[in-house]
Amino acid sequence: MPTVQTPMHKSGDYFVDYEEKVFEDVQAEPGEKALVTFHTVAFEGSIGFVNMLQATRLQRKGYETSILLYGPGVTLGLQRGFPTIGDEAFPGHQNFNNQLKKFMSEGGKVYACRFALQALYGHGEPSLIEGIRPINPLDVLDLKLLHIRDNAVIVDTWTV
Repeated sequence: MPTVQTPMHKSGDYFVDYEEKVFEDVQAEPGEKALVTFHTVAFEGSIGFVNMLQATRLQRKGYETSILLYGPGVTLGLQRGFPTIGDEAFPGHQNFNNQLKKFMSEGGKVYACRFALQALYGHGEPSLIEGIRPINPLDVLDLKLLHIRDNAVIVDTWTV
């Protein structure tokens, strides 16, 4: 059997060239907007958290950024914790909450559909993370249409 001659990787090594940037670092022009929509269940995959990070990045690039939680996406905006609200039952348990709070603290807006909140998931507005704005289900489409009219960057997230 052949012998591997390559030295073992060790802590601090790099697997890839993370410093090379291929594309220009796009920044928002004054007044540009972005909307990131979430129709995904909390903890059922990584896309909810990944796109929260994308929304935060858009906000930091200067876009007036909003997040829309609708359908199962409202579960991303619920207060959670165990044994009490705010407690982290396992590492990463508060990732969604912490990221949404950070996003809002940096000026981002978060909206949650009242229909999904109550009719689909049995929660009321007090269940939402402080700062999330509950909206009428008829506002879901209008929010998207307003962003389309404003030529906004739109990232739609759907999982089933």
